[in-house]
Amino acid sequence: MIEISKDYQMMLEAYKKAEGNPDVFSNSKIANLVIHKNQVLGKHLVPGLEVEPKETRDGIDLKIRVLPGIKIEYPVHLCFGVLPKEGIQLINIDAEVGENSKVSLLAHCIFPNAVKVRHLMEAKIRVKKNGSYEYNEVHFHGEDGGVEVVPKAKIYLEEGARITTNFQLIHGRVGRLDIDYEVEAGKDSVTEMLAKAYGYGKDIIKIRESCILKGDGARGIIKSRVAVKDEAKSEVYSEVKAYGKNSRGHVDCVEIVQDKAQARAVPIVDVFEHTAKVTHEAAIGSVDKTQLETLMARGLRQEEAIDIIIKGMLK
Repeated sequence: MIEISKDYQMMLEAYKKAEGNPDVFSNSKIANLVIHKNQVLGKHLVPGLEVEPKETRDGIDLKIRVLPGIKIEYPVHLCFGVLPKEGIQLINIDAEVGENSKVSLLAHCIFPNAVKVRHLMEAKIRVKKNGSYEYNEVHFHGEDGGVEVVPKAKIYLEEGARITTNFQLIHGRVGRLDIDYEVEAGKDSVTEMLAKAYGYGKDIIKIRESCILKGDGARGIIKSRVAVKDEAKSEVYSEVKAYGKNSRGHVDCVEIVQDKAQARAVPIVDVFEHTAKVTHEAAIGSVDKTQLETLMARGLRQEEAIDIIIKGMLK
């Protein structure tokens, strides 16, 4: 029990460094869950929200349910982490948002000392009719680049449902990132997906996000903002397929590349219904020369100025 308490305090300290507010874990109005490796260190729920974590050998099986007609007032705070230099964490998520329900989750994933750490996530998410699910994932890594992050999600939207995902990895070395999210969007549903990552050293970033507009009137947008420098590499695949009548989709990808880094953007748009419309835009280039010269004229070194420009784009 003493060891768990110690780990809990260490997790909250790391959470604070990751720009989280530890006070939320003592607020009775805010639901939260703290997981270190495969241990549940803390858990607090609010009415209408069911969270059932089950410890496994390498991680957690997590069942989340928002009951029909329930709107969770405050974001649900999740804290996942591995504090030692080595370890594995496998998170299996089975989530369902009931009809006419609404929930927002804020997940901080913390690996401050990682030299050889794997964080794997497999998620299946269903949002019922007119439900709303928002998932914000913020990562905090150390500077060794020894983290492998592999999140995968299958998301199903019923009529009038809404999904918003926001993935952010801009603190510390990326290591290796491999995102694979797919949304199947029903009638009059709305999908918004955003991914941000900043890679340097020999980091590798791979992002695949797909939105299948199956229902009539479904709408979806996929946005990515990625920056790489040194010898880092990035590949971004953004896909929208439109099957529903009057469905609408858009892909928006911007990548900044510096030094010997490599960047690749692949927007994929398919339309199978003549009343549907899908658009795309992708841009890869270096930082803006005028912005760079302006910051350097104010006394910043070139490397400092580039970092400010890149982080400004990512925020």
